[in-house]
Amino acid sequence: MKLHIFNRAAGLGMVMLVAGLALTACEEDTDGTPRFEAGTPVATQIMPDSAASGGIVTLMGTGLGDMRTITFEKQEVPAGFQPTLNTDQALIFRVPTEASGGVQNITFTNSAGKSTTIAFKVLAYPSVSDVSNYNFTKGTVITLTGNNLDDVTSVAVADSVKGISDEATIISKDKKELVVQMPATTLSRGTLSITNGTGRVRTQQEFINMDLSYKIFTDSFGTGFENASWGDAATVSTKESKDGSASLAKTYQKGNWHLAGLSNWSQAIAYSPDYTYITGWIKGASADYTLYVTTDAGKAGFGDFVDANRINVKAGVWNYFKIKLSDMDFWLPGKKLTQVGFRIQGPDKQDETFYFDDILLVK
Repeated sequence: MKLHIFNRAAGLGMVMLVAGLALTACEEDTDGTPRFEAGTPVATQIMPDSAASGGIVTLMGTGLGDMRTITFEKQEVPAGFQPTLNTDQALIFRVPTEASGGVQNITFTNSAGKSTTIAFKVLAYPSVSDVSNYNFTKGTVITLTGNNLDDVTSVAVADSVKGISDEATIISKDKKELVVQMPATTLSRGTLSITNGTGRVRTQQEFINMDLSYKIFTDSFGTGFENASWGDAATVSTKESKDGSASLAKTYQKGNWHLAGLSNWSQAIAYSPDYTYITGWIKGASADYTLYVTTDAGKAGFGDFVDANRINVKAGVWNYFKIKLSDMDFWLPGKKLTQVGFRIQGPDKQDETFYFDDILLVK
C-alpha cells in the first residue's frame, strides 16, 4: 500500500517537472531577436560611408539593439536587415536595390518610435541593359533601359582613344528609362558616356553612325544595289520596319533553301581593311531559325553555309546582329564585293517571311 502511494507521488512530481520545463521553454521561445530596451538610439559612425546597392554596411552607436525599421531618405526606400545580428552597439544591413543615388540621411527607428539618423552616400552609377536601336543619324531618338537613370546630367557619343565626345540631348528620364536624341558626330561608331550624381560610366553597347557607314539596305536598296535573291524576289515592304518606313521582305518557300540576295554589279565595293563589321536587323518568322550571311568575296563562294557566318533569328521579333568581318568568311583582301545574301536551310514545314533592315558595312 505504501509503495502504491509512493509511485503516485513520484508520478505527480514528474508531471509537475515536465510542465515546469514546458512553461520555461514557452517563456524563452522567441524569434531569436536579442532583448534590448527601446531607449534613445544614437548613431555615431557608419562603415563604409558610401556603397552601391547590395553593399553591406555597419552602423555603430548606442541603443541600437531594438531597431525595427531602416529608411533611406530619398523616396523613403526601406532597407531589410536581420534583427538577430543586432547588438546594442552595432547594426548590420544592406543597401537596398531601389535606393536612389547621392548623399542622404538614413533613419533608424526602434519599437518605441525613437529614431536616429546618419548621412550616407549611395553609389548608384547609371547602367544600360537594353536599347531601342544601335543605329543612328543626327536627330535619331533612342530609348535606353536600365537603372539609376533619373539623375543623369549628360549623355555623349564618345571615343576615348580618338578624344571625341559629342553631346546628345536628354529628352526624358526616370529611374529605369532614359530617352535621348543623338547628335551629329565624326565618329563612325562609339559608346555612350553617361554621367549622373554618382559618376560617369561608358555603355557596353556600341552605337553605329549610319551616315558614315556603307548602306547595303536602309529604307531602300543602297546605291547600286538591287534584288539578287534565289526563288521569290526580295522586295521593299512598308509592312514592317525597324527604323524609318520600310524594310526588305523575303519569303523563303518550304523546302527550297532560298536566299535573300542583294547585288551591286555596277558599283562593286573595293576591299578595304577599314571595314570592321557587318550589322543589321532581321525580323523573325513563325519559329526560331538560323540564317547564314554569304558573299561572293569570301573563300566559300556565294550561297554556301559557313558556320562562322550564322545568325540565330528568334521568332516574331527584331533581332540585331553585329559580326566582326575578321571572324567570318566575308571578304578576302584584293577581292571586290558585289553580292551579299542571307541563306536558310529549309524551311521544312511551311513558307516563312523575314524582314531585313539597316544592313550596313561599318568602319
